[in-house]
Amino acid sequence: MNHTALKLAGLLLVCNIAALGDSPGAGYAPPGQANTTSQTPSSKSSVSANAANSAKPDAHGDFYIYEDKGSPNNHYAPSGWMGDSGDLQIDDGSQDSPKSGTACLKIFYSAKGSKGAHWAGIFWQDPANNWGTLPGGFDLSHYKKMTFWARGAKGGEKITEFKVGGITGQNGDSDSSSIGPVSLTKDWKKFTIDLSNKNLSHIIGGFGWSANHDDNPQGITFYLDDIRFES
Repeated sequence: MNHTALKLAGLLLVCNIAALGDSPGAGYAPPGQANTTSQTPSSKSSVSANAANSAKPDAHGDFYIYEDKGSPNNHYAPSGWMGDSGDLQIDDGSQDSPKSGTACLKIFYSAKGSKGAHWAGIFWQDPANNWGTLPGGFDLSHYKKMTFWARGAKGGEKITEFKVGGITGQNGDSDSSSIGPVSLTKDWKKFTIDLSNKNLSHIIGGFGWSANHDDNPQGITFYLDDIRFES
């Protein structure tokens, strides 16, 4: 199978690594495979019945996934480790030339295939480890796009997909949107995921990414910063 063409269907709680799930769970299908737990009309009704939290913007009107290490404006937890989860490491306080503030996210994917999946990724979830089985999430209806900054350690790192939403299940996401594949450079670059005309009334999977072995056989290190929803 050519994993280069695979797409993620749906991305470490740093302070509680032992609690992280090794598999995506009921609301997720690995890249290139059908999701056998896709939402039915009844499950979508359940989503509306479990009202999401109101997303309160910061002083500039934005709603952050990651602003800086320990920022009170941060939301969602990077708890959804997927695929070859043993190939992943994340530092939420890297000082390797952050785009802004004092820190950025540094992510390492070894591509060693620790579980034989030949791909890996992380989903930021609310609450942590929520694969559509728990109430939670945020109503992000006010927002029209997600923006974030990304760069590679060397340049040429290939990310299969960056994504908002896409977790299914009884309390799953109301919609999803994504971009990819993306090839990173050594310099910071701003990316945008268009969310206009999307139903963002219930989003438990705030942000996610995936990468695969075929595109990155030697593994990759890349950085993310200022991940936020904008009006």
